[in-house]
Amino acid sequence: MALRRGDRERVGTAADLLAIGLGNPGDQYRHTRHNAGADVIEILAERHGVRLKGGKFNALIGEAVIGGRRLALAVPLTYMNESGNAVAPLARRFGVEPASIVVVHDELDLDPGVMKVKAGGGLAGNNGLRSIKAHLKSDEFLRVRVGIGKPKSKEFGADHVLSRMGKKARSEFDVTLHEAADAVEVILAEGVDVAMNRYNTRA
Repeated sequence: MALRRGDRERVGTAADLLAIGLGNPGDQYRHTRHNAGADVIEILAERHGVRLKGGKFNALIGEAVIGGRRLALAVPLTYMNESGNAVAPLARRFGVEPASIVVVHDELDLDPGVMKVKAGGGLAGNNGLRSIKAHLKSDEFLRVRVGIGKPKSKEFGADHVLSRMGKKARSEFDVTLHEAADAVEVILAEGVDVAMNRYNTRA
């Protein structure tokens, strides 16, 4: 991806993988279903002793070296529908092409407790992914899809994604979030094909 005038150039070694967790900024959205992606990045940061810091890229960012490979972590501070405004500059900042970006996001089409890995492809009506595709001019980025299930009817869609789960459901959901963090680590270490084979073929 070419750097444009005015963009901050990458300093030092480029990342092997840029993991981006989608969500909405602000405490009122923290740990809602829609912020599943952001939660996964926070899990990865905690695992590897990374402090996510704000900066000029409209995102909280950090870096970890895992098994000799460099993982960049980011949580956009844009609203979900404007995620591409943060992702494109982050891609330039960390020197990665779309195929070395993994976007972690909630997925209505998957039941709670289900997590799948995907390489490129359709957007499934996700406006965050649509924004990222528009700004990267590519849909080749990778995805880790965290199932949150569908609401009982479409008119409850916004309430569903922006609400928090009950204590028991959240405890079970947290297991899936940790598996999603595992999947990012597998993508980094062994590639997306290995991750898809490992997580997408489970019963």
